[in-house]
Amino acid sequence: MKLLIGGIAILVILYLSFFYWKSAIKTVLLLVVIEGALRKWVLPQASELIYFLKDFVLLGAYIRYYGTLVFQKKLAIKNNFINVMCFLAAGWCIFQAFNPSLGSPIVGIFGLKAYLFYTPLMWILTDVFESEWELYQFLRSHLLLIIPVGIIGAVQFFSPPSSPINSYAPGLEAIGGVATFSKFARITGTFPYINNYALYLIVCFGLLITFLSINQSRWWKLATIGEIFMVVINLAMTGSRNPVISSALFLCCYLGANFLTNPARGLRYIRQFLPIAIVLAIAALIWFRPAIDAFSNRASSNNDVSHRIENSFTEPLRFFQYKDLDGYGTGATHGATQQLRNTLGLPPGEPIATGFEGEMGRIALDLGPIGFTLWYGFRVSMIIALWQVFWKLQKPFLKNLAIAACLIQAIQIVGQVVTLHTFSVYYWFLSSFIFLLPRLEQMANWQQQLQWWQINVQSTYHPNSSDGQSEFP
Repeated sequence: MKLLIGGIAILVILYLSFFYWKSAIKTVLLLVVIEGALRKWVLPQASELIYFLKDFVLLGAYIRYYGTLVFQKKLAIKNNFINVMCFLAAGWCIFQAFNPSLGSPIVGIFGLKAYLFYTPLMWILTDVFESEWELYQFLRSHLLLIIPVGIIGAVQFFSPPSSPINSYAPGLEAIGGVATFSKFARITGTFPYINNYALYLIVCFGLLITFLSINQSRWWKLATIGEIFMVVINLAMTGSRNPVISSALFLCCYLGANFLTNPARGLRYIRQFLPIAIVLAIAALIWFRPAIDAFSNRASSNNDVSHRIENSFTEPLRFFQYKDLDGYGTGATHGATQQLRNTLGLPPGEPIATGFEGEMGRIALDLGPIGFTLWYGFRVSMIIALWQVFWKLQKPFLKNLAIAACLIQAIQIVGQVVTLHTFSVYYWFLSSFIFLLPRLEQMANWQQQLQWWQINVQSTYHPNSSDGQSEFP
């Protein structure tokens, strides 16, 4: 009966996402935020099915969009550097998915899902948003979610660690119970685990900073400031130092990049941010002093940040020795691989010769030195492409979105794109800015030229017209 109900639900999801593919793409970003809440508190017994919910939504949208392009023979693959690097990296991932060390190709197929399933977002989003205004409205509405999510995070922080609201998603619970610092629980918001929430907060912080740089109504300006305040407080409540350092580094680089391209604009942004930062700091010290003190104590008691950063980059070099030019196979180090083997009764595969923690080390073990070079070469090429988009764009909002995406990807170059599906969705969403933002600016320029042409034609051929409207369609 459970399989029947689940099968019917999947078919309904595929049907709806197929016919309403644009809405499906936008819905996926909502599901990323609420997925953990569903898995932890609403339907923990269906945690595995909910984990794949957004994937089924995306699958229907992919079939409709790319299937239509293939059927109409409009699927033209442009020979640019990003696409070349993408196909090289994807090709090696597919090759390693059939690595005998995995024990079963089913594990490799699951690994391909973790590596590549969200990559098509990079191209499909260019046809989801038709204007700069539409993208702004979507991001503005999506970022409002940080308010209820942040409130839940604050409730978690001031609740006992043993409270049900501080539980994790079933399946990969932390050993030893809920993580704590200074007797407080390290919050997860509506996300399944701490790392998922921390990376979500980094993305929100980066996007919200761009909203401070544009003209908004007074209400939305205040809403943006309130959202930033909620993000900053929740960053401290996670107890994670990496997202706090990353956010501070992002802000410095963001202001520096704008100052580099336009000193006057850069100084204006600094004058805008400085009083807001002072007010938010005072408010945080008044209303959330326990969170600030707890984070400060944890940060000062542990001095291993530099070691962790260094280890993230040196770990792959040590791991290359275990398989020479080969790897253990796509998805071999994924956290859910062992659970997949147990559930389906798959062979255990070749034991991995070492322990691992950071994603760079995992990629090295999965794909070997060749695949590692291709994968991170692809990621670096996208950072470079976003930087080039930033330099070329003229519209302030689009320009700031480009540098925000570039900095988030650069700062999180060691971030868990493969092992954390939450960040993976946002990562490929931000990667789409390489193609989306220039297209939106081109459309805006075309509309301005059309309006200019209509006004001039009207004034030339209809000098007595005073309604300001062109007679041409």
